[in-house]
Amino acid sequence: MPGADVNAPRVIVTRAASEAGDWVRKLQQAGFHAEAFPLIDIAPTAADADRQALEQAWKSLHSYAACLFVSGNAVSYFFKHNKPVAHIKRAQVAINNVATRRDKLPPELRFMAPGPGTAAALLAAGVPASQIDGPALDARQFDSQALWQAVGARDWQGRRVLIVRGHSRAPQGDASQGHDTGDSAAAPGRDWIARQWALVGAQVDFVSVYQRRAPQLSQAQLQRAEAASTDGSVWLFSSSEAVANLVASSAIDFKRALALVTHPRIAEAARAAGWGVVVESRPALHDIEQALRSIELGHP
Repeated sequence: MPGADVNAPRVIVTRAASEAGDWVRKLQQAGFHAEAFPLIDIAPTAADADRQALEQAWKSLHSYAACLFVSGNAVSYFFKHNKPVAHIKRAQVAINNVATRRDKLPPELRFMAPGPGTAAALLAAGVPASQIDGPALDARQFDSQALWQAVGARDWQGRRVLIVRGHSRAPQGDASQGHDTGDSAAAPGRDWIARQWALVGAQVDFVSVYQRRAPQLSQAQLQRAEAASTDGSVWLFSSSEAVANLVASSAIDFKRALALVTHPRIAEAARAAGWGVVVESRPALHDIEQALRSIELGHP
């Protein structure tokens, strides 16, 4: 690949397919051999109750003081779903109606993002920058705790807060919270910040707008994964769920494998899954590149 350093480690990007390509491109531009190996599938929610809850959330959006999006996926599916199940015609009508309301956002509503990736998705969806809150760009992590440091001191007594999320069909759910890379504010983080809001008198509601699923890995993918467990490749994990999905799909021994993770909870998951070397990094691209260079030089 053009510009790749022959001595740079090969990076296995495990994000969902909708996100992996962009990260592969950026890492290749930085001189790394990068390839996509999606370990989470993202799809529209298939539940009638979820679609009805989404419609109701839009109808009552003016009643909320804040709306927290757990990830860029949450933003995308909140504002406009991808094609829903084809035979559910009324769901398509409802989703089309939702997509036309982007220009009717309550001007007093605060849109909250756990990190810059989600904030960028909100901007792309048409949310004014002046209405977006998030952690400081130099925060140690992009997560619910960092977001709470930025907004927790406000008066939340009697206010309503909406948390827009996905739900997982994976056995262990998504423990990826703690970063803004993929499904940034998943179970541990979103539940934690919901408790913080409740403790200061806010009412917290949830709406699920998409689902995460474990991919069906082909025989070729399993063979690639086995090779990458011993050939010096670096598995880039931005979600504990991706770790769980890979382990559940194979019987590979990862004790000789290298993992670069973007949050301590993901590090715990990788070590528990048997990864021999686990390196932690901030989720920002610059920090990931530095961590990869460190691995390349042999002192992670």
